[in-house]
Amino acid sequence: MKLIIINGPNLNLLGKREPEVYGSKTFEDYFDEIQNRFDSLQIDYFQSNIEGELIDKIQQVGFDYDGIILNAAAYTHTSVGIGDAIKAITTPVIEVHISNTFSREEFRHQSYISPVAKGVILGFGLQSYDLAIQSFL
Repeated sequence: MKLIIINGPNLNLLGKREPEVYGSKTFEDYFDEIQNRFDSLQIDYFQSNIEGELIDKIQQVGFDYDGIILNAAAYTHTSVGIGDAIKAITTPVIEVHISNTFSREEFRHQSYISPVAKGVILGFGLQSYDLAIQSFL
């Protein structure tokens, strides 16, 4: 099985950014753990702070992978383009968030990804990614 995790803006700062919300572990360290835990899977990783690069990656992998785990971060609440890219591909997408976006600012309650995603997992910290991987198994 071939999966990819795609992370959006500011998630490259995990471990440094708001540890009370996002924890103190870097995503790179966590990704190493995921690869060890799910060693029978091919799991790739991509991160960008640029909306167009996220759309390009979704289009690039959206017909060849078995699943996309997408944390579009702030673009979740603003990007019609990312939602449209997901609608255009055949690979299923699980929307993931580290925090419970519904317990945060009201603008974070809107998602342009949820209506076109296979499912949504949020609020379980980095374990949200584990749950998304398990949903594909």
